[in-house]
Amino acid sequence: MLFGLCLLPATRLLLLAWADDFPEEPIEFVQRWTGIWTFNLLLLTLCVSPLRAITQLHWLLRLRRMFGLFTFFYAALHFLTFIGLDHGFELEAIARDVFKRPFVSVGFAAFVLLIPLAATSSQWAVRRLGGLRWQELHRSIYLIGILACVHYFWLSELAELLWPIAYTAALALLLAWRMRERRRKAIPVARFQGAKPIKFFKQKPD
Repeated sequence: MLFGLCLLPATRLLLLAWADDFPEEPIEFVQRWTGIWTFNLLLLTLCVSPLRAITQLHWLLRLRRMFGLFTFFYAALHFLTFIGLDHGFELEAIARDVFKRPFVSVGFAAFVLLIPLAATSSQWAVRRLGGLRWQELHRSIYLIGILACVHYFWLSELAELLWPIAYTAALALLLAWRMRERRRKAIPVARFQGAKPIKFFKQKPD
């Protein structure tokens, strides 16, 4: 059911294209639509762990990979709209836009960081990398979220700042929860102030 719901934004674009019923600026509409749904699904992905912790419904973790891959799917559509519909796949024009417009550079960086996360989403990748290295790699989703916020703020006009602020507030709450959980689970380091360390090994018999 959730898989079908995640496809609805893309289905809407297909129906608009089939009916030739896009707004006056179709390229800008597609860019904004795919960008917003990339951010929506990114936040949904980050919400899975807090919801699991609050509700104790451990099966929610099975949804995280699907939400993450749909995040990449809409990010790829967003990127393809930029390089294809907006620039006609002309490499020189794309490179010039990436380097000259800061919000494009930030969005491009966020998309590049998403690629290894999507590529290592399988169980085979977890086994290959090892659980610890895989977790360290996938923590970059928070950096991607921060870059997405900067990208959204930079391209929005002053009258449109309400939504970027709302998305940034949501991400800030999720980041704060993550930091609190890491501090709570951290193992305290023992301090020895002039005392002899305790030996935990057995002495050999005389």
